[in-house]
Amino acid sequence: MTRTLDRPAASPLFRPISTGRRLRNRLATALVTAAFLLAVVPLLWVLYTVLRFGVKVVTSSAWWTHSLSGLLSFQAGGGVYHAIYGTLTQALVCAVFSIPIGLMVGIYLVEYGARSRLEKITTFMVDILTGVPSIVAALFVYALWITILGFPRSGFAVSLALVLLMVPVIVRTTEEMLRIVPNDLREASYALGVPKWKTIVKIVIPTALSGIVTGIMLALARVMGETAPLLVLVGYAPFINYNLFEGNMAALPLVMVSERNNPTPAGVDRMWGAALTLVLLITLFNLLATVVARRSAIKAK
Repeated sequence: MTRTLDRPAASPLFRPISTGRRLRNRLATALVTAAFLLAVVPLLWVLYTVLRFGVKVVTSSAWWTHSLSGLLSFQAGGGVYHAIYGTLTQALVCAVFSIPIGLMVGIYLVEYGARSRLEKITTFMVDILTGVPSIVAALFVYALWITILGFPRSGFAVSLALVLLMVPVIVRTTEEMLRIVPNDLREASYALGVPKWKTIVKIVIPTALSGIVTGIMLALARVMGETAPLLVLVGYAPFINYNLFEGNMAALPLVMVSERNNPTPAGVDRMWGAALTLVLLITLFNLLATVVARRSAIKAK
């Protein structure tokens, strides 16, 4: 007599995927892929255009070691080392003011704010600064620093305007990175009798340091390409000016604006060369941010 074994019923937890769910999954995948391509294609096109017209200029050694002083508009050659100096100087001075302010405000909002009235006001003001256009920040500094206080137009005034644009980015980055740090680390430190300020300095900040450094570098890369503060607060000079507090000072965006008004082939080449130089500087800062972030993450572990 043959015995028939009954097959166990299928578990309700492991039902086969229906055709409708598969179609929805494929549709969502296709939409995400299309959105990715829509975002990447313009970026690649911009990079291709800048490389196509600018690479022949930046490969010359004179481009990095000479300025445009004494060069006529239609004459080829020259360089932008004066503009590179101006861009880096203004950005670094901006970073000297922005990084401590942004870090301390972000630390206060996460560690000390505790839903206080000052925390709400600070958050509201940071939100406002995040959406302020660069031309508005430039006009504010012009009205306060130049018109009321009487200081001359200079590269330092540009740095002050860039501070208003950089601080809210650092505050938001610091705030988000500190919120990611588990509260268990803080509570374990408090249980050992470690003061709150030392817990923040020794445990919380090192744990979130990689993300904070990345945000700082991205904010610095953003302000390096701002043009409106340069047009309002400092004049363009085709030569190098080491005095940050007085006189016209060149910057890479100013070179692009100046040479854009020069219709000669030499002006067009210098415009694309300055654009590619700015892209290379920003890329270098992003690579440095990646290296620093990775080393910080390794040390935190």
